[in-house]
Amino acid sequence: MNKATSAWVNGFIGMLIFSGSLPATRAAVIDLDPLFVTCARACIAGILGFALLGLSRQRRPDRQDFASLVLTILGVVVGFPLFTALALQHISSAHSLVYMGLLPVSTALFGVIRGGERPRATFWLFAVLGSVFVVGYAASGVFRASMQGDLLMLAAIVVCGLGYAEGASLSRKLGGWQVISWALVLSLPLTLPLTLLTMPDSFAGVGTPAWIGLMYVSVFSMLVGFIFWYRGLAQGGIAAVGQLQLLQPFFGLGLAALFLHETVSWAMLVVTLCTVVCVAGAKRYA
Repeated sequence: MNKATSAWVNGFIGMLIFSGSLPATRAAVIDLDPLFVTCARACIAGILGFALLGLSRQRRPDRQDFASLVLTILGVVVGFPLFTALALQHISSAHSLVYMGLLPVSTALFGVIRGGERPRATFWLFAVLGSVFVVGYAASGVFRASMQGDLLMLAAIVVCGLGYAEGASLSRKLGGWQVISWALVLSLPLTLPLTLLTMPDSFAGVGTPAWIGLMYVSVFSMLVGFIFWYRGLAQGGIAAVGQLQLLQPFFGLGLAALFLHETVSWAMLVVTLCTVVCVAGAKRYA
């Protein structure tokens, strides 16, 4: 498998894993506090990352790498999980998944700012067009559902784009799974005590779906998905491979309907399918 093909395969696997994140988070916050879910998922993944780094005897990052690791932590370890967990108290996971169509543009912009990439002008046409479909859907009435939930999702998209681009740039030096593992380990002094502080007094009322959701976002969304995602971004380019995120709502909506029995409207499907068309164009001209 050549490098270009490998990049898109790794990116697709990462995107597929991430597509279950919002439905799983929604299942978790039904019975668990969003702050506990945010801290616990990072704490569990951090312990696993610590074990991986120790068993493979990875060298420590250089001093100049820590600024990028801090931005990665703020983006994907703390910011995105927290904002989405708070948002999903006010909106459904199907609703929130539509906003994921904005993530490729956010990632591409930070790829230019932080990663030094220079996509062609035609690429931006397809990238922006995909996001226009999403924004158009939001403007057509979705804001009537919960302004607070929508603003939290927009904040999540911005910080996640930063975390993706920063982590992918550093992955070219350290490796994909090493970057996310170090980010999670460095955040443990914060996430471990906060997990204990936000832990509910009793877990008696927590249902099985909430536990499954927490385990999914802890193991797959916070660690396994990034192993493939950062590798794909580093191999194929942050802006280019990042456009695969336009497919994420399509898979996420299906999971939300299948496991959470949420309503998926025709408008949601049309918007998602239109954004899928833009992936091909963005890939071709990146």
